[in-house]
Amino acid sequence: MKLVDTSSWIHSLRPDGDAAVRRRVESLVRSGEACWCPMVRLELWNGARGKHESRVLRDLEERLQELEIGPEVWETARDLALKARGGGFTIPATDILIAACARRHGAGIEHADEHFDMLAKV
Repeated sequence: MKLVDTSSWIHSLRPDGDAAVRRRVESLVRSGEACWCPMVRLELWNGARGKHESRVLRDLEERLQELEIGPEVWETARDLALKARGGGFTIPATDILIAACARRHGAGIEHADEHFDMLAKV
């Protein structure tokens, strides 16, 4: 199972998105391995452009497993934030929460965002 980050979904949704990222996301969706979390879902709805992207998001809501962000994920996010800051990394809170959600649920992360590479070092 791979939690697909907003950065990769954007490439997948946009015609001018990176073709390699688009192929990875499409493969994960087709195989049933793609999932998301409420934070990714919110980020995508917040940036949705037009009817086409809204239709795609509604379809994804029907097809994708959503990983819960419960108290354990928040605790993991807190610990990850402290370790990242202590390691000299400045990471957006949204990325920390998404990474914590993936870690807590034992999922990998499909992304096109260097912040997740930094978090992998923490």
